[in-house]
Amino acid sequence: MKVAVPIEELWQQVLDQMKAKISKPSFDTWLYASKAVVFNDSQLVVSAPTQFAQEWLENRYVKLIQSTVYDCFHYHVEVTITMEKETMPPQAAAEHSPLQTSLPSPASEPLSVDHDQLSGMTLNRKYTFDTFVVGAGNRFAHAAAVAVAESPGKAYNPLFLYGGVGLGKTHLMHAIGHYVLEHKPNAKVLYLTSEKFTNEFIQAIMTNRGQAFRNKYRSIDVLLIDDIQFIAGKEQTQEEFFHTFNTLQEASKAIIISSDRKPKEIPTLEDRLRSRFEWGLITDIQPPDLETRIAILRKKSKAEKLDIPDEVMAYIASHIRTNVRELEGALIRVVAYSSLINQDYSVQYAAEALKNIIPSDSPRAVTIPVIQRCVAQSYGLQTDDLQGRKRTKAIAFPRQVAMYLARELTDHSLPQIGEAFGGRDHTTIIHAHKKIIKNMKQDQELAGLVASLTEKINAELA
Repeated sequence: MKVAVPIEELWQQVLDQMKAKISKPSFDTWLYASKAVVFNDSQLVVSAPTQFAQEWLENRYVKLIQSTVYDCFHYHVEVTITMEKETMPPQAAAEHSPLQTSLPSPASEPLSVDHDQLSGMTLNRKYTFDTFVVGAGNRFAHAAAVAVAESPGKAYNPLFLYGGVGLGKTHLMHAIGHYVLEHKPNAKVLYLTSEKFTNEFIQAIMTNRGQAFRNKYRSIDVLLIDDIQFIAGKEQTQEEFFHTFNTLQEASKAIIISSDRKPKEIPTLEDRLRSRFEWGLITDIQPPDLETRIAILRKKSKAEKLDIPDEVMAYIASHIRTNVRELEGALIRVVAYSSLINQDYSVQYAAEALKNIIPSDSPRAVTIPVIQRCVAQSYGLQTDDLQGRKRTKAIAFPRQVAMYLARELTDHSLPQIGEAFGGRDHTTIIHAHKKIIKNMKQDQELAGLVASLTEKINAELA
């Protein structure tokens, strides 16, 4: 039996519970004006009044919302935060009318939804190729994603993206989906996590709806499945995904997969799945370098219409080095802090806002003199040689290596690096950096030497 309950009442019950879990200022600032636009036994879509509020909720309140929904109604939902202006496809909006929803009494069958209504609904509108910042650590992955989006099912099938948390894998997957739908509006595009795939599969088995489950996933044109490592060790789920993969592959449908590690490093993943993941293209995403981190913050600030001084963005970028998610979270924290104390943005207030997430016992910063000394010793030179004007190959190339390391390991500006190398122009530093990157791709011995120098430099600061 299903009971029709107005969606506002369901969401209000959740809000009432959350009032007791967080402070009143936090509730009034971030949750009071929110609305539920989709609410059923598997999904909750919450609309925030501004993009800033949307991102704040995404970064800090999704798990709390999920646990509160469970406390209220005893079922697990996938929570998506959208902005008020975002709209759903007409059919989907009609099905998930904000006036009422179907709230299952204790036990209910899973919802039966035509997949045509779902195509594109699982995509985050913020994650497009236009909003993706390309840098040295993600350039190849970005190019591969664009190629797949332009020729789904033909180029690099499957595409396997791997890398650490918050580096942009999910962003690229959503961007592929958006691009395909923009150029092929009738395509069936589905993004989901492997955890959701597993949960739906288990539910299908329990309710004897296995064939409906297979029909849903094997009729998709573009399947984007995130965090595939979650299915490791789950034999039945791997079996089902294996057959789904084969069906889509044979029909030349696009499969894009992400993981926190490469296929051969996923424990208890069946060999037959591992081999299929290796059929196409496997590419990694590395943490962004300083220039990319600053570019990410600039793009974010521009999108939010925030006037953040360059020195503040440089401060954030130089201290938050792990991933894009933490970088953007730090920016939001700085913006919120300055707003709460009613002060203009400054490095001082940025430091205060981030003092709890930047370790006070951070290791000493790498300096250019340390780099010059280590490089000079490695090549049998004097540091004066690297700072001088001689252009013989025996000196010029080690100097370029030192310039490369100065860009990679320090937060100094290009003019500052140029000054440390005998007053050279910033274009000389850029040229040296690009040259060493290019040479390392072709010369494994050089790549090994640079890695060894990096370790030596860091060891001196330990």
